[in-house]
Amino acid sequence: MEIANIGEFGLIDRLTQDIKPNNQSTKYGVGDDCAVLHYPDSEVLVTTDMLMEGVHFDLTYITLQHLGYKSAMVNISDIFAMNGTPRQMTVSLALSKRFTVEDIEQFYEGLRAACDKWGVDIVGGDTTSSYTGLAISITCIGEARKEDIVYRNGAKETDLVCVSGDLGAAYMGLQLLEREKSVYYQMVEEAKKKGKPAPDFQPDFAGKEYLLQRQLKTEARGDIIQKLREAGIRPTSMMDISDGLSSELMHICKQSQVGCRIFEKQLPIDYQTAVMAEELNMNVTTCALNGGEDYELLFTVPIGDHEKIQQIEDVKLIGHITNKSLGHVLVTRDNQEFELKAQGWNPLSNGNDAK
Repeated sequence: MEIANIGEFGLIDRLTQDIKPNNQSTKYGVGDDCAVLHYPDSEVLVTTDMLMEGVHFDLTYITLQHLGYKSAMVNISDIFAMNGTPRQMTVSLALSKRFTVEDIEQFYEGLRAACDKWGVDIVGGDTTSSYTGLAISITCIGEARKEDIVYRNGAKETDLVCVSGDLGAAYMGLQLLEREKSVYYQMVEEAKKKGKPAPDFQPDFAGKEYLLQRQLKTEARGDIIQKLREAGIRPTSMMDISDGLSSELMHICKQSQVGCRIFEKQLPIDYQTAVMAEELNMNVTTCALNGGEDYELLFTVPIGDHEKIQQIEDVKLIGHITNKSLGHVLVTRDNQEFELKAQGWNPLSNGNDAK
């Protein structure tokens, strides 16, 4: 069905007709000029992300359902990175004529699955037309007690540097998808030259399913936030890893006015990530430091929490905070020292591929 057949408000009604608020702070959701929210005893957290077709995602290899899920999760992740609880979300879409009602229903199916996982209410948004493809703008609203909020500027000397999960897998998943896309397009071009139809192409993903999952089905690490709370640990600084570990760590150091010392041998890297890096003749440590889109949590904790941190599953201690004068150091496996550089994803630089 063409979207023009039911119009903007018909589409909104169709997508949101059975949405029921789950949070007490949601007083009124979709259906009026504004959503109405009420937070009497806590601070309000607000984050927003814009995702552009051809820059942040490629519909050649991500389904609209997965795109909806990922679009929600990257915003939910920002709320967790402040040690908050996500509560509401607004969703705005710019659509070209090639998208049908059913397409957008698939997008919302993924979006709502992500919101349902973390109890987030969809409370509004906007839709409009686009001449250049699909544009997605999502705002997530959360809450936290004032004393619980964790900023980037709280890291102190001797604090331990920790990360959740593993690093570099999402980037390797992207490289895998781009490689198979390139192979397919080469086959299509060769078929055209010979006057033959497009070939039946099956990409080679065997044994690399985890890499695809990390790239296409992003997960916000609310489970780690819960484990930290249960252990009685309040990070001194924290952010999620969207642009690469090195970039995010440099943000924390800059805003906290500190240095850091990170150990290569402590970086958590999945086996499939290492195998894929070797297959592509890439340095796996570089991928782990600069790949981006892991959406794991990078955080610092007081040195006194060392034993508690070691008891938390899926959290790895990778280094410690130092005096600013000591710089930002990566210690290699053979004990050489290099200055850590922020070489992660920069959306405003020239020549960025879809990500």
